[in-house]
Amino acid sequence: MKHAGLLAASAAIALAFSTPGHVFAETPADTLVIADKIDDIVSLDPAESFEFSGNDMLNNIYDTLVELDPADLGPLVPGLAESWELADDGVTYTFQIRQGVKFESGNEMTAEDAAFSLQRAVILDKTPSFILDQFGFTADNVAEKIKATGDYELTIVTDKPYAPSFFYNCLTAGVAAIVDKETAMANEVDGDMGHEWLKSNSAGTGAYNLRSYKPSESYVLEAKDEYWRGTPALKRVFLRHVAEPATQRLLLEKGDIDIARKLTPVDIEGIADNGDLKVVDEVKGRIMYVSLNQKKEPLNNPAVIEAFKYLIDYEGMSSTFLKGQYRTHQSFLPAGFLGAIEDTPYSLDVEKAKAILDEAGVEPFTFQIYVRNDQERLDMAQSFQSTLAQAGITAELRVGTGSEILGEYRARNHDVYLGAWGPDYPDPHTNADTFARNPGNADEDANTGILAWRNAWEAKEVNDLTNAAVLEKDSEKRAVLYEDIQRTHQEVSPFMPMFQQIQQVAMQNSVEGFSQGGSIHSAFYWATTK
Repeated sequence: MKHAGLLAASAAIALAFSTPGHVFAETPADTLVIADKIDDIVSLDPAESFEFSGNDMLNNIYDTLVELDPADLGPLVPGLAESWELADDGVTYTFQIRQGVKFESGNEMTAEDAAFSLQRAVILDKTPSFILDQFGFTADNVAEKIKATGDYELTIVTDKPYAPSFFYNCLTAGVAAIVDKETAMANEVDGDMGHEWLKSNSAGTGAYNLRSYKPSESYVLEAKDEYWRGTPALKRVFLRHVAEPATQRLLLEKGDIDIARKLTPVDIEGIADNGDLKVVDEVKGRIMYVSLNQKKEPLNNPAVIEAFKYLIDYEGMSSTFLKGQYRTHQSFLPAGFLGAIEDTPYSLDVEKAKAILDEAGVEPFTFQIYVRNDQERLDMAQSFQSTLAQAGITAELRVGTGSEILGEYRARNHDVYLGAWGPDYPDPHTNADTFARNPGNADEDANTGILAWRNAWEAKEVNDLTNAAVLEKDSEKRAVLYEDIQRTHQEVSPFMPMFQQIQQVAMQNSVEGFSQGGSIHSAFYWATTK
């Protein structure tokens, strides 16, 4: 039986997970065993996947034209395109496609597959399609704008002369993964371009093939025999959904898993003296922030906005219940992005905040903090509530499910919102476009994906700069533009970025090379050894 070895190994691992009180286990030498939370996965189709866990999986099943090196996440490197160039017109990009690359089916990848994959993402118009749509592609024009101009040559024409780095960075996103056209179309139903089939199957050129997927339970990936980068050191990846951090810790300590990805600060501290384990800190792109609805008085008063920035206990939170898993960060661009700044001009200063409010004649007032029913966020909201009270401001917590709170936020019904934002692709425009640009502030504009709009902030001070930065071709000048935008944003916007996530991954000492993708990408299993 072709996958008998795989099935036997998977069964052994599954038994280890399910048998309470069993003796110390050791994971198979050729298998990476991970405990994580994967109940956020909606789809395995690259044209639709937009959740962290799904993109982690797909980053190892599919490849993109332009990629990132897990050992050095800064520079872009050739992926399925060996080289590329931009014509003098500033809008025509030509990619030379790598030859001899095979899909899971054994079909050879060509420029036609690349064109089909990008066209397909635009035509299907699922959640992440905006990453490509922003270059002027539509279902009506994409066949002309993105096409194979040779067996191994792909030509893409954008609507404007954007910064080349912006365009290339977007091509590293999961939605730009290259799919086997023949396999996808062989599984097409009612014109869906293979979408329903690809929601639970794979057709990529990546290091691993999908061999088993049980939603909210587990998945197994099996290494390709011949991968264009070289066969991965580990033959398979077994990932099991384990929701409880304490259970993940127990499995790790008993040797049943190689990696635990969702431990709490308490669990991390608890394994500190275990000589068989290590903890790797990796700064991620998630930003925790507070924002004030500018449709509500007195939250639209510049003095209130400024005072609030001095009424957050950044240090107190990051050194106690957030210790080790968030660090103070007061700009909308996460560290690791082009132009990101590390300035932290604000700290808790109740007396200064009170003086600002008194000088502006602001009387004591009451408002609601809208926050998701999540312990980490509730702890932050309660800390903020406490420091506001010290300045004579009464904050009530409006707690609800994620969908309830987001619904109110997207409808601009909130007073103050406390939540998180993560980048959609590894370019500074991903966050600048939402925090520092507002193309239309009327309710009927319904720019729900733009945080400046959600908070009814017109962004006059930074709007034009943000539009200019995405077109600047010189990377050094572009970085300076984003630095200027962030400093102005810090001073005048109704946003208070507070923290950037540090994801602590606990693993066996034997594990090497595992990367979660830093602040700009997804996890790399294929680079891992043990």
